Amino acid sequence: MKKRTAAIVLAGGRGTRMGSDTPKQYMEIGGYPLIWYSLKAFQDSFVDEIILVCADGDVDRCSEEIVEKYGFTKVKSVVPGGRERYHSVYNGIKALRCVAEGDMRDPCDIVMIHDGARPLVSQDVIRRVYDGAAENHAAVAAIPSKDTVKMADTEGFATETLRRDLVWMMQTPQAFDFYEIYEAYSKLIESEASILESGIVVTDDAMVLELFSERRVKFVMGDPKNIKVTGPEDPELMKFYLDHSRKIQEV
Repeated sequence: MKKRTAAIVLAGGRGTRMGSDTPKQYMEIGGYPLIWYSLKAFQDSFVDEIILVCADGDVDRCSEEIVEKYGFTKVKSVVPGGRERYHSVYNGIKALRCVAEGDMRDPCDIVMIHDGARPLVSQDVIRRVYDGAAENHAAVAAIPSKDTVKMADTEGFATETLRRDLVWMMQTPQAFDFYEIYEAYSKLIESEASILESGIVVTDDAMVLELFSERRVKFVMGDPKNIKVTGPEDPELMKFYLDHSRKIQEV
């Protein structure tokens, strides 16, 4: 029996590394705004509902120019993000909680968290991450490293060579039991000051669960095409993948 699933899609970036005045989530690539692709992937999937987290001040813009314009009916709420990525995720999780309390039901069994800057997420990856979370309570899309990875000291000298067969490169979506990730993020926010003082940098959702629970996170196979659009060269790579996919569909 399928578990009720929600997706939180993050679209709060400003695209400073793009060197563009237009926030990257609104940059048109292949005929659509960048964020359209991630929302379309989850709209077309088995996911029951979507929470879109945008930049503070962009709620009306996202609601009107993205959600309403393109008919994303699964988007149940558009909420403002926060200062850091983890604040934005927490706002998305709280929005699910508010929806739940208003409807007098549990928000979902599984929540999937996805960076809107990864526009080429496939249905296969979404399904694999869901299956991994349904079986193991926590699962993330990742790909094995093709490169040798070394650790360095603060002066940039190599200190250790990691076993390449054990190194994975993280992607999104990342999926979790709703209440487990809700509790982990709540603990993170409560202890934020001490976390910052300790020098810990929170880089993904799996790390939050690892810090504040005993839950082990399962890796499931991602996709090399599931790129994160961050720099000025990435839109061209995205266009290449889009064109290649369309050519395959036309054959």
